[in-house]
Amino acid sequence: MTSLLAQYGLALVFANVLLTQLGLPVPAIPTLIVAGTLAQRGELSVATVLMVAVAASLLGDLPWFIAGRIYGSRAINLLCRVAIEPETCVKQTENIFERWGPRSLLFAKFVPGFAIVAPPIAGALRLATGPFFAYSAIGALLWAGVAVALGMIFHAQVDWVISWLARMGSWAAAAVGAAIALYIVARLVERWLLIRWLRMARISAGDLHDLIQGADRPVILDARSAIARKIDPRRVPGARAVDLDDLKRHLGGIPPEREVVIYCS
Repeated sequence: MTSLLAQYGLALVFANVLLTQLGLPVPAIPTLIVAGTLAQRGELSVATVLMVAVAASLLGDLPWFIAGRIYGSRAINLLCRVAIEPETCVKQTENIFERWGPRSLLFAKFVPGFAIVAPPIAGALRLATGPFFAYSAIGALLWAGVAVALGMIFHAQVDWVISWLARMGSWAAAAVGAAIALYIVARLVERWLLIRWLRMARISAGDLHDLIQGADRPVILDARSAIARKIDPRRVPGARAVDLDDLKRHLGGIPPEREVVIYCS
């Protein structure tokens, strides 16, 4: 990485940050840390590195912001389907945006999973372009600035790690790859177990339609977040909007013999 940065410099920083913000699994933090180390040596300009990182970040965020503006929840769901934890991605990201609003863009890039989903949520909620770029630019500057600062402060340690990895050669790459693979496998197994458990208590849309048409109509609860209902106002006929944090209030008057069907994002 050091030799690549020495040879291609700001172009590598720009490409790495852009690919990261577009959603590719190419982490930009290591590149920014090493760029900070080179800046400490005087080989790169700190201000220029930060400007390039912010520009690349905004350029990567823009397509997802536009996709959210045009396609709404479909763009958000697309991103969450390719996430390592798609079952919780939608809920977690919506909760953050619901609590902090557009200000969440200031720290979005520090939250794994939220960084890539925040722009389409902002677009789907019709956030004006000016505030979106302002919040995103400040957030990108903070995110890149922290990484570059770490590289500058711990430049000696970064040099030692890079030298050690160079000495280890392919063994270092194998160890890092094995650790990443083990983490992915563990998360996939956990996800498989969760889906297997959920299937025991899950019905299809067709089954729900048949229940609605029958004599014993079920109680239908819309457990989506307020933001999800705002992005996509469609709902199952007769469904009640509920807050998962206050279920007792919603379920108190329902006879225990009634069927209850819950759906979410």
